[in-house]
Amino acid sequence: MPSPQDSKESRDLANLILDVLDEHSAQEIIEIDIRGKSSISDYMIVASGRSNRHVGALSDYLIKSLKNTGKKNIGIEGLKSCDWVLIDVGDVIVHLFRPEVRAFYNIEKIWSMPSPLGLNEKIQYDPENTET
Repeated sequence: MPSPQDSKESRDLANLILDVLDEHSAQEIIEIDIRGKSSISDYMIVASGRSNRHVGALSDYLIKSLKNTGKKNIGIEGLKSCDWVLIDVGDVIVHLFRPEVRAFYNIEKIWSMPSPLGLNEKIQYDPENTET
């Protein structure tokens, strides 16, 4: 369970990222609170750039801003093609997409789905029920 201090740091980091993306004209910026759904991160931020160049520029601005605040060990994937760039800052994961790629993967929908059953929950199988 994250401490209140960790939660504040995560929230502050997410706010910084949201501000940078907004300042540099990212489109359709959304934030997904994944606390309790994932142990790898607290927040996921998804945004689009108008083109590969815009996605690359957004990535560069964001990485520079994060480094200027002292963030180290920033995981970056996808900068070569800039169709989909993932920036992992630990408590916040950022996905930057070209609009067509974002529509194809639709990760917002994946993360808004109900959580799978917990280990203590059971599914009752009824062989009489033929509905699927």
